[in-house]
Amino acid sequence: MTMTFEQVVETIRQFPAEQQEMLIDLIRGWRIETRRREIARDAQESLAAFRNGQLKPQSAQAVITELVQSSEGQE
Repeated sequence: MTMTFEQVVETIRQFPAEQQEMLIDLIRGWRIETRRREIARDAQESLAAFRNGQLKPQSAQAVITELVQSSEGQE
């Protein structure tokens, strides 16, 4: 039986507080692991791009300046 998101939420609302907290901890852990894998994948892709000459070395100050300028353009 497949449950809709709303059904899942309603079911969880009926759980005792302790089980809700356990579920929160589980989901938080899953999200952390997913984010770690995303960061690792992005780092591997960036390193590969750098090694292939697609990225140029820059000083930290140059990167910071570029970030500040790009964020000012978004305001």
